[in-house]
Amino acid sequence: MGVEEEASSFLHAPRSGIKRTGTAWTAVAHIITGVIGSGVLSLAWSMAQLGWIAGPVTMFCFALVTLVSTFLLCDCYRSPDPEFGPKRNRSYLEAVHETLGKRNALICGVFAQTGLYGTGIVYTITTASSMRAIQKSNCYHKEGHEATCEYGGSLYMLLFGVLQVVLSQIPDFHNLQWLSIVAAIMSVSYASIGFALGFAQVIANGFVKGGIAGVSAYRAADKVWNVSQALGDIAFAYPYSLIVLEIQVYSQPLFAVIENWIAEKYPDNRFLNKNLTYKFPWLPGFQLNLLRLCFRSIYVVSTTVIAMLFPYFNQAIGLVGGFGFWPLTVYFPVEMYFKQKNIEAWTIKWIMLRAFSVICFLVTAFALIGSVEGLMSARLS
Repeated sequence: MGVEEEASSFLHAPRSGIKRTGTAWTAVAHIITGVIGSGVLSLAWSMAQLGWIAGPVTMFCFALVTLVSTFLLCDCYRSPDPEFGPKRNRSYLEAVHETLGKRNALICGVFAQTGLYGTGIVYTITTASSMRAIQKSNCYHKEGHEATCEYGGSLYMLLFGVLQVVLSQIPDFHNLQWLSIVAAIMSVSYASIGFALGFAQVIANGFVKGGIAGVSAYRAADKVWNVSQALGDIAFAYPYSLIVLEIQVYSQPLFAVIENWIAEKYPDNRFLNKNLTYKFPWLPGFQLNLLRLCFRSIYVVSTTVIAMLFPYFNQAIGLVGGFGFWPLTVYFPVEMYFKQKNIEAWTIKWIMLRAFSVICFLVTAFALIGSVEGLMSARLS
């Protein structure tokens, strides 16, 4: 297999002959599941740092950027013609490969796969943070708000990792319908609970707390770092670019790309390509693939270990958001639009989209730097 073929197999998701039976309702359910994720839980902290003017304006701007990116990416689903195709691009990486070539697709793959891996780490941290919050709430109700209610999160991360080792063995997205339904219900539920609790607190206080400038900090530098980290958290809360072309709950696209690449690179290896069928009494039979078992288990173990080493919720979210937002949501969609539409340099549209890309780059670079600083400070403190 040549270098060109190896790169192609790594960048393309496995082609499936499964009939497309999705509807607008199922698409909305998957979008809710993907977008209303752990990033939503950090928005309250981000708003507190930015204040009541900069906070809503920032969220609106990120939403607008995501909307523009979505329109650009929708034209990349088919190629070479965005409407008539005839080729379908079944993943983000495949669209970049077909439109911008192998080199750009490889660079995009680094950001996309690293972002997906980082998201797996963040969700592990989120689980522990959520369980600690429940424990603290129960402790305060039982012991009073003056009690010292502090709990670690390592045990919950380990339990979550064990559960993920099992769930990760589900072959692909088409075998996850039941889990997608549960996830969509959970996403709507905890977002609604968060809104209800916040609204109830406002009623209890009798007024809306907070200020125009946001939470004050001991030093001006600390305030700057907190603002930059808040921008990274908000960027993480707008992950729509990765699931526009490939709606999958977040580790499945990474699994598909890596496993497809390994299977095509070693097509005659029985260990990598053989499926073992198991049947237990009173239970339906299932197939176990040794490549899937080993690779996905190692993946889950690694995300769990890193989450235990850096269990800092806001900082981790800001780091992942700052790392992937600009290249995946802005840069590559804009570049693909230029290539598809043959936009000439220094035209009005070219200048506007270039300015749009540069501004977004500066904002997300600021967010990334602040999140790295926050993560290192939290680790060393």
